[in-house]
Parts: sequence; C-alpha cells; structure tokens
Amino acid sequence: MNRGILYMILSGLCFIVVNTFVKILGQGPEQTIVPNIQRYPIPEIILFRSIITFLMCFAIVRQKKIPFWGNNKKWLVIRGIFGTTALTLFFYTLDNLPIAIATTVQYLSPIFTVIIAIFLIKERVRPIQWLFFAIAFGGIVFMGLSKYLSSDSTVSVINPWWIAVGIFSAMCAGVSYNAIVKCRNTDAPITIVMYFPIVAIPVMAVLTANEYVVPNATEWVILIIVGVFTQFAQVLMTKALHSDNTATITPFKYLGSIYAFFLGLFLFDEVISLYGIAGMTLILAGVLGNTYFRNKKRKKMV
Repeated sequence: MNRGILYMILSGLCFIVVNTFVKILGQGPEQTIVPNIQRYPIPEIILFRSIITFLMCFAIVRQKKIPFWGNNKKWLVIRGIFGTTALTLFFYTLDNLPIAIATTVQYLSPIFTVIIAIFLIKERVRPIQWLFFAIAFGGIVFMGLSKYLSSDSTVSVINPWWIAVGIFSAMCAGVSYNAIVKCRNTDAPITIVMYFPIVAIPVMAVLTANEYVVPNATEWVILIIVGVFTQFAQVLMTKALHSDNTATITPFKYLGSIYAFFLGLFLFDEVISLYGIAGMTLILAGVLGNTYFRNKKRKKMV
C-alpha cells in the first residue's frame, strides 16, 4: 500500500478515537460504554488536550532549537484563535449531534478554505468547483430538514441549530487552514501546531475555572488518550500530505465519516435517517469533487 495512504488512514483512525472519547466525556453518566464517568465541560476537555499537545510540541521545539514564538506571529496567532474556535464548536457538535453527522459537517472545511482563499490569497476557482460547492451545501439542507421529513421515531434527532454551529466551526477551520498556508514558508510545522495550545490553554483555563471537574483514575487515562492521539493524528496527517501524490491521498481522509457512522451506530445507538445519510453523501461528494478539480488545476500549473 502507498505509504501516504496508510498514514492518512491511520490519522483518520486516531481522530475517530479522539472524537469517540470526547463524546463519552461529554455525555458522562448518560453513556454506558465506560462506567463511572463524570460529565465534563467541553472547555475542560480542550484544556487537557491542549496541555498535552503543548508539552509534546515544546519538547520537539527545544530539541530542534526552533524559535519558540516563530516568525510570522500575526498569522500564527490567527491560526491559534480560529483553530481554537473551530475545535471548541466541533466538540460541542459532537456532544449534541450523532458522531457521523458532526464529523461529516466538519469536512466542509476544505470548501470554506477555498472560498476564503479566493479573497485572502486570490485563488482562482474553476466553474465546476462551484457546482460541487452547491452539492455539498445541498447535503446540509438534507441534514437540516431530516428532523422534519423523517417520521421514524427510532432515528437520532438532527437539530438544525447544531448543524449551523458545525458549519461555523468548519468556516473557522477554513480560516485556520489559510493561516497555515501563510506560515508555510516562514515557520516550522511544529511551531504552527504549537500555536493552537498557546492560544487555547489560557482561554480554556478561564472558561473552566468555575466548573472544573476533578478527574478520577479512569478519566485521567481517557484525557491522556485524547491528547496523545490528537498529536498522533496531526503528525500522521502531516506526513501523508507531505507525500508525493496529495491528490491520491486526500480522499482517504474522508473515510472518517464511515468510521464515525458505524461507531455511532454500535457504540452510541445513533440511527441516522435516510435523509441524514443522503445529506452526508452529498457533502462528501461535493468535498471530494472540489478536491479532485482543485488538485487537477494545481497539477497543470506545476
């Protein structure tokens, strides 16, 4: 198997491990997967995740003697702010939507990355890409209406409000990705990654101060898994995207929706209606189509 594809698949598996444990911590005693778990506020989960990420990044920065604060400070801070906002909102959608729906809506971020890049770095978009943008947003409409179209009482409710929150999360992620592009030639990847916890730790510490939950032994293990697997996922994705053929590798990122669908079904009893599945399919088709034609255009430019 192509090593880049393997890295991307492993990255997706690491992310789904993180998302599953975040959902378990967010549901607390209501879930039945891990016994004796307290309900955790989302800011506290992000705080612990950020501390672990920061410590791992800091060790690498010190070892490689990379400037701690980086060079392109303006865009590094923008990356940190919008990355923190995107992740926080995404974790809230994980807590309030079926895990497959929350994951798929987050995959709109590449589309927002392109749309924002049109204004930020003057990226040119082919007309057919706009068609795939429309297909992806048509999927959002299906998801939003599934609550009203489906009469089956056994399916999980998809609240349109949390779909909107997920869209805004993906939009913030799009800004964050463009900030990463701005820093690509000025700062080391580990510095770019580290600016997320640099911004997130003080913000989440303030938000957590009045509702801090003291972890028990089991919860410490879960919180450490969330932090470590997040770092693994980011490193593996970076390795995948630095391989020779990004156009071949990128579609494997979206296997995460399939992982999430089956995990939600078997672990959290989340049954998604046909309208919800249709919406997921349209989003993935729109994102994959846009990715294909964007990479094809870039290949011609090389």
